[in-house]
Amino acid sequence: MRALDEIARRRGVSRAEAARQAIAETAERERRRAGLAAEAAALAKDPSYVREAREVAALMEQLRGPR
Repeated sequence: MRALDEIARRRGVSRAEAARQAIAETAERERRRAGLAAEAAALAKDPSYVREAREVAALMEQLRGPR
């Protein structure tokens, strides 16, 4: 519970409010992660995107030069 106390102190809110905020923020992060994962999966299924990504990776390897 130290972390919750620290959040409450830093934000100037009660422990209950700090807990509510932390839960809401965690839920938002999870929604964003799920959205990003879905977007990545969709892009991975797009042959033109995959082709372009491979071309960019190959170009980056060329620009890096010999090891």
